[in-house]
Amino acid sequence: MKSCISFEEYVPGIAIAKSKNFINLASNENPYGPSPKALEAFRSFSDLHKYPDPRYEELKQRIVEYTGWNFEEIAITSGIDGALETIFRFAVGEGDEVLIAPPTFSYYRILAKLSCARVVEAGRDEDFRLKNCHELVTKKTKLAIFCSPNNPTGKLEDFEEIKAVAEVINGVVVVDEAYVEFAEKRFPCMDNVIIVRTFSKAFGLANLRVGYARIPQIYLKAFKSANTPFPISTAAEKAAIAALNDLEWMKSCVDKIKKDREKMYNFLKKYFKTYPSDANFLLFKGGKGLHETLAEKGILIRECSQFGLPNYYRVTVGKEEENRVFMEVLECLLQ
Repeated sequence: MKSCISFEEYVPGIAIAKSKNFINLASNENPYGPSPKALEAFRSFSDLHKYPDPRYEELKQRIVEYTGWNFEEIAITSGIDGALETIFRFAVGEGDEVLIAPPTFSYYRILAKLSCARVVEAGRDEDFRLKNCHELVTKKTKLAIFCSPNNPTGKLEDFEEIKAVAEVINGVVVVDEAYVEFAEKRFPCMDNVIIVRTFSKAFGLANLRVGYARIPQIYLKAFKSANTPFPISTAAEKAAIAALNDLEWMKSCVDKIKKDREKMYNFLKKYFKTYPSDANFLLFKGGKGLHETLAEKGILIRECSQFGLPNYYRVTVGKEEENRVFMEVLECLLQ
């Protein structure tokens, strides 16, 4: 092993439930699932003995139509995780610095440690807004990563603060937009900013691990060299294409989730410090062990100590009936 390497295990948001009757509000999944057309496309593929076409041209064209990005700058990846791993391969080495803004997605820190890099943490105020990130950029800063909307806080990051980092860094800026379909704003394209997205959340294809990225021209050659040769299967590609051909399904799911997000927020803020969200989940501060008490009642939520937030909880917005049960059980416990 590399002498500089440091290990930290990623802990997923889902617990192993002993009963299928558990309501899982811990993993930020789309509770309505993918478009029926995506399911049909996935099931129709039978050439499992053949490798995928690594060009993924039809999927890229659909992404162009969906995002407005340039075809040449789009890369298909094995989820956002795969995009991040590829970026770390070509951008970060031993002794480099990686700027992150905790609390945020823990895999950023894990990848930095595996790359033998030094993690530099940006500050936030009491409402988790970014503070003066650009002042932390040095000659050793090779990568800065921002999640917007941020996991676990749920809020869009300050675009001007990210732009300020991009203007001074001698390296790569990554904006992770896993939850962007639930928000009202998207980060604009910049020459040294890589935007990464996924079909796991709003499109309901989490199990297929389909991601994509907008790669500026200056990084295209390096990214293509570092990316895995066949990042997704043809079956997954066909499902993603079908999902993009049925945007009405995705938008209807998002509309229901956003409507129920507002109801859940108004309920939670009566009892807890709760943060407004631009994603499909809410963050609130509760009592110690609340997640364990709810699990005993058959409801799973995410305890956030792994994010550095003890006694904070992240709850996914589920189906209307799941949300109703969660709120009723929680209200009963509090009374």
